[in-house]
Amino acid sequence: MSDLERGADGLDRCAWGAGEGIYPEYHDLEWGRPVVDDNRLFEKIVLEGFQAGLAWITILRKRPRFREAFLGFEIDRVAAMGASDVEALLGDAGIVRHRGKIEAAINNARAAQELIAAEGSIASFVWSRAPDPVPAFDGFDRMPASTPESTALSKDLKKRGWRFVGPTTAYAFMQAMGLVNDHLAGCHVRSACEADRVPVLTRFAG
Repeated sequence: MSDLERGADGLDRCAWGAGEGIYPEYHDLEWGRPVVDDNRLFEKIVLEGFQAGLAWITILRKRPRFREAFLGFEIDRVAAMGASDVEALLGDAGIVRHRGKIEAAINNARAAQELIAAEGSIASFVWSRAPDPVPAFDGFDRMPASTPESTALSKDLKKRGWRFVGPTTAYAFMQAMGLVNDHLAGCHVRSACEADRVPVLTRFAG
């Protein structure tokens, strides 16, 4: 069975991003598109932490409410949240009600403030750690769950006080934010993602 799937629009996509519902739009317009906005990078790290042990589709469906509950993932606003906010969020059925992950989101916002103060931005910090482009994978079975770069990013974030940022989570973040381009060979958006990625890599080259 091919890991590409042709949609009703005649376009070949990574099979996980085909079919009905919200996945095709997420696959085509977001996943693998380079992101340099600090609040969006922070949001993705937080949501990847919430996703641990769950299917990403669960988080994607809840994302609008997550954005409301966590104040648009504006780092300074999330960093200012406290114990009463945690208790309120634990009662919010629109998000994943997990105390550890909610507290980690607030903790990570404060860690993000410190990182920005030290490095200038989250974008400059993570993009300077992006690997060089590699040939496209032709199947999911060849795609790693983590890499030396995601392991290094995970270790560095943990040293800076971040939580729920293991190597696999870090790699999923890198895939989604375009630090790596893991659209399969033949996927109709791969070339566009790569073209968008090159100037960002150049901008933040260490």
